[in-house]
Amino acid sequence: MKLYRRTSRFLSYSGGADDPMSTTVSTDGEPIGRLIYRQNRWTRGTHWIWAACLFFLLLSGLQIFNAHPKLYIGKESGFAYDNAILSIGAVNSETGPKGVTKVFGAEFDTTGLFGVSGPVDNRQFRAFPAAMTIPSYYDLGTARVVHFFFAWLLVGTLLVWALAGFINGHIRRDLALTRADLKSLPQDIKDHARLRFHHTGRYNVLQKFAYGGVLFALFPAIIITGLAMSPSVNAMVPFLNDLLGGRQTARTIHFAAMFLLVGFFVIHMLMILAAGPLNELRSIITGWYRIDPETSDKENHHG
Repeated sequence: MKLYRRTSRFLSYSGGADDPMSTTVSTDGEPIGRLIYRQNRWTRGTHWIWAACLFFLLLSGLQIFNAHPKLYIGKESGFAYDNAILSIGAVNSETGPKGVTKVFGAEFDTTGLFGVSGPVDNRQFRAFPAAMTIPSYYDLGTARVVHFFFAWLLVGTLLVWALAGFINGHIRRDLALTRADLKSLPQDIKDHARLRFHHTGRYNVLQKFAYGGVLFALFPAIIITGLAMSPSVNAMVPFLNDLLGGRQTARTIHFAAMFLLVGFFVIHMLMILAAGPLNELRSIITGWYRIDPETSDKENHHG
């Protein structure tokens, strides 16, 4: 007989003694914890919508960046100035065209990846290669259409998620830091460094810092700087650019926040692989998440 019961705020599941979803199942004598319904449909849906948005925003954004592959701080920019903090381009050398990336004055040979890419007999002279942009060929107009569509999709779903999260208590309950979280921070850092993960069904303090940083810092930074670069928004809210230090500074912040998001994504994927990809993927696809046996025992004891 299969049974569903609510444990704390989670819906837990257990079946018969030979049911693979039961709390008491053992594999090679090792107990396996109970399945809980951890992620609701709205959380799972927004997760995948945001993932799709960020994919298309990143690749279309790189295409837009290719139109002027330099970043500046301040209001002065353009071909008449040599004050870029980042530039990607191509130069002639004794051996032929060479890709060059400059970061704060330091110069790096990035031939084959940035600046100059493609086979020797068909070189491409562009900051980011075709494989990293949408569309793959140079088309600034299409890139802008794709970028703006997914930007507004991201903004819309983020606003609805935030409103729903405040109303149903998800943000306060699952993402807000508590004193207990801060006390557990040193131990949580040690556990992650040793790849010791605890599957409790709740976000640990490092997850709260990471998700909170993305949702309440990086996303707003990308949205605000994106709006600041829009001529129409600049006409309606002219002081926004001044607050950010100029349109070029906004563009640089926009680009930096994007790469921080890429870094978060890479770490996120590595943590999923290290913590158990099947359990983590099941959670974000179906909502069901298997917790540690000791967590199940504690819930049974206090239930």
